[in-house]
Amino acid sequence: MPASENLRISNEFAEITSDVAGSITNQRPFLGDITNLADNGCQDVKGKLSTRQHYRRESHAALRPRTSGYGPGQAPAPFTGAARPLAARPSVPPMPQTWMALEDASDPTNPQECKEYESEIVAGLFAEETVHMPRPDYMAFQTDLNGKMRAILIDWLVEVHMKYKLCRETLYLAVSLIDRYLARQPVLRSRLQLVGVVGMFVAAKFERIHPPPVVDFVYITDNTYTKEDIMSMECSMLSALSFDVAVPTQAHFFDYLLKSNQCNAEEYRALVDYLLELALVDVRMLKHAPSRLVSAALLLSNEVVGRPAWPQRMVQISRYSDTALRGCADELRALLRAAPSGALQAVRKKYSLQQHCSVARMLKVMEA
Repeated sequence: MPASENLRISNEFAEITSDVAGSITNQRPFLGDITNLADNGCQDVKGKLSTRQHYRRESHAALRPRTSGYGPGQAPAPFTGAARPLAARPSVPPMPQTWMALEDASDPTNPQECKEYESEIVAGLFAEETVHMPRPDYMAFQTDLNGKMRAILIDWLVEVHMKYKLCRETLYLAVSLIDRYLARQPVLRSRLQLVGVVGMFVAAKFERIHPPPVVDFVYITDNTYTKEDIMSMECSMLSALSFDVAVPTQAHFFDYLLKSNQCNAEEYRALVDYLLELALVDVRMLKHAPSRLVSAALLLSNEVVGRPAWPQRMVQISRYSDTALRGCADELRALLRAAPSGALQAVRKKYSLQQHCSVARMLKVMEA
């Protein structure tokens, strides 16, 4: 590799680690022990957190696990899956007009859009998405895990994904790998974080030319797991999935349906992303196919910004009617309203940043 390329990669990694160290100070601690759950929810147990400093890399200091909050024979409260009743909210004022701009986001000169093959590719995605979906009730068969533990894990992985500046496809593929593996293999709670980092590791290797090295995933767990643990779990995960890594996720339908919706404003894209990542954390949303989740997020976003909710054009392109999407859209609306007071704040903090148009803060102000 040329010296100039080595220097470029070194400078890029230095920028990433500097960004982690600089921006992590005032955020909540990253994933601790995955068993650190209170009986009444996902709160930390007595706020216990190791203060030992990592001697190798400050950028990973906030990623160290917390101590376990359970004694022998203790277990978390069962996850009932019942949604909290939501108070009625007043109607919100219309969004800025820039959010409602109609524009065609397609670029016929871009060879990567594969316009001549688009219809066949999309038809294949619709046909295959349900084949690879995990059982939505798989958590009932995990004797040592529950939905709250998974929520903590995904919430933490959202932060890891953001700090390493990974692409959208990596996050959705990582969550897909984790859920599909958990649907096939029983996992101890002490190994759930290992499954999470391996899912992100495999997804990053699949989607990036230069993924984070395995030693970085050892560091973010504060050496809770070794390099050998990660490599062994990677083999176990790939074997359990028959090396079937690439499957349709929300990321595959996102750009296609967004372009069809004819609204490509940056703020609007951030709003749709925000809704989809809120859905990632909630295990109850696994019952919805990726294309349904994206379509419902677009429908809800159209309603929020004051556009026609679901025109006939979108019914034909998405293959879902307004009626078919209404239940999923209502569940997304409930997640959106509950986000400010939720125990897990990684997604909301992410979309409160200027780089994501601060859509989380803007929605909170408009609903106040």
